[in-house]
Amino acid sequence: MITPNMHYSELKDSYLFYNISLKTKKYLEENPDKKLLRLGIGDVSLPLCDEVIKALHEAVDDQSKKENFHGYMPEAGAPFLRERIAGYYKRRNVNLSTDEVFVSSGASDELGDILDLFDRSSSALVIEPAYPAYVDANIMAGRKIIHLPSSKEDGFLPRPSEDAKADIIYLCSPNNPTGAVFNKAQLKEWVDFANANGSVILFDAAYEAFIEDDSLPHSIFEIEGARECAIEICSFSKTAGFTGTRLGYTVIPKDLKRQGMCFNDMWLRNRTTKTNGVSYIIQKGGAAVFTEEGLKQIHANIDIYKNNARVLMESLDKLGIWYCGGQNSPYIWMKCPGNMGSWEFFDLLLTKIQVVGTPGEGFGACGDGYFRFSMFGSLEDTKEAAKRLYELLK
Repeated sequence: MITPNMHYSELKDSYLFYNISLKTKKYLEENPDKKLLRLGIGDVSLPLCDEVIKALHEAVDDQSKKENFHGYMPEAGAPFLRERIAGYYKRRNVNLSTDEVFVSSGASDELGDILDLFDRSSSALVIEPAYPAYVDANIMAGRKIIHLPSSKEDGFLPRPSEDAKADIIYLCSPNNPTGAVFNKAQLKEWVDFANANGSVILFDAAYEAFIEDDSLPHSIFEIEGARECAIEICSFSKTAGFTGTRLGYTVIPKDLKRQGMCFNDMWLRNRTTKTNGVSYIIQKGGAAVFTEEGLKQIHANIDIYKNNARVLMESLDKLGIWYCGGQNSPYIWMKCPGNMGSWEFFDLLLTKIQVVGTPGEGFGACGDGYFRFSMFGSLEDTKEAAKRLYELLK
């Protein structure tokens, strides 16, 4: 009789967004005249920029002509896109060879697949509150997981310690859900810690394009020593609105080696075995993101989301409520007033002012008492939600 992967039985129900959906559905059924203002959504709401759309159309036309037709693409990514991505890093004085860049179908896919590089006996450190997939992917693999709590006291950016020793270390900056961003000194501590202990950092940089403070690192490879201990995973989803078209990339330096094994070589072998590459059409759209005009246009969209954040931050500042995120992130992580629990605050906002956000408890136990707002909605809805929130809590 076949034995299934019994570690799946150890997974907790993914109740967070399911419960949110149930609660909002029930409320609307009982109050059909009410309009909900949704500030919990993690999806973008603005369309792909013109430069990307133009490139996508051109790529579709290429597929209609024999001389320009493309079938299977290189498993690690088209050279034209890998070169553009390496050039993007060069702007921040990070020197990458094109074969250190791997094009993927999205950061979420890659965060799961990348675990193939590590033996199942390896341990994984997850800083909480955390993107739930970090935990679930390692439970599925049967790994030991070390949960490192963060808090308001450390700005949700904990330092490495003896309690944090693990083979795999997850760092996300700007962070989902807290919006907190590591500065260079803080990131250097983690890099030094990983090198000292032989660990490998999985650095999730999905929101790097939202950083507006020039002193903050966009990439872990801006930190000395990171080439020997880190893998960086990034996404076009929030950077350029590719949530519906799926595209991302992973950077694995050739200097990253353990026990005589080169992770760059291992990942190339993995990709050539397990994938047939990303669509030519989508990669052409991705390459357009890194043109001068493309970067200008995607940052115009990001500025709209960042303006949403400023609107909500103004209300929270007037109320004197503690929060982090917002300035360099599309997420605002606020302390629930009056020592309320996350779900208690969710119910209050839903029933009293028809605003929907995300209870912090859903990102780990130390998220209870906190609440996440997403800035991917419309300016009109954000202004109205900020107004209602201020009136409710003033």
